[in-house]
Amino acid sequence: MPGLENQRDYWDTVGATKTFTHPVEAGWLRGLNATARLVDYGCGYGRVTGIAEQLGFTNVEGVDTSPNLIARARRNHPRLTFRVLTDPPSLPYPDDGVDAVLLMAVLTCIPTDDGQRTLMTELARVLRPGGLLYVSDLLLQNDGRSLTRYRANVDRYGHYGVFETADGAVCRHHSVEWLLGLLRDRFTVNVTRQLDVETMNSNSARAMQILAARS
Repeated sequence: MPGLENQRDYWDTVGATKTFTHPVEAGWLRGLNATARLVDYGCGYGRVTGIAEQLGFTNVEGVDTSPNLIARARRNHPRLTFRVLTDPPSLPYPDDGVDAVLLMAVLTCIPTDDGQRTLMTELARVLRPGGLLYVSDLLLQNDGRSLTRYRANVDRYGHYGVFETADGAVCRHHSVEWLLGLLRDRFTVNVTRQLDVETMNSNSARAMQILAARS
């Protein structure tokens, strides 16, 4: 994914120092066997990959486009497998070869419609029928700071909700309708919830989590 769809330079420098906080609802994964193949897409430094291991999953690995974040993940979790994606979103797994994908605060890092749709196509390819997709991402915020950023960037990026961070990232916040619509053609939504999270820049934000099954 070129350009805005893969901001590798940012994630390999400033982004490699960030802390991520989206929580994992363990109950949403309870129906999976301990040996199920789980992929943490956009794993960063392996925080959620490590959580999955702590929950008892023995076949979990993380993938990310940033070599520096993957190096940090390997230091943090030397027993786990991490891969650098050289041609994202292409994944090194066969069709129907994965039982669950964790997608935690990844869509916010892919500001374009086409980039998000292409990722969903690839995730649907590797997930087996009935395989789980766990999405956690940021909603459109209603505070004055966010509204100003959305308005300031809508002409440049073509989407309300896309904005530039002070340290150089281009991010996107989403409507509930967009997130659900992104899944509609390939997935069946099982459950959703909204919650407050802390962003990578230590701001409070409203987020949505979705558990869906590949149709």
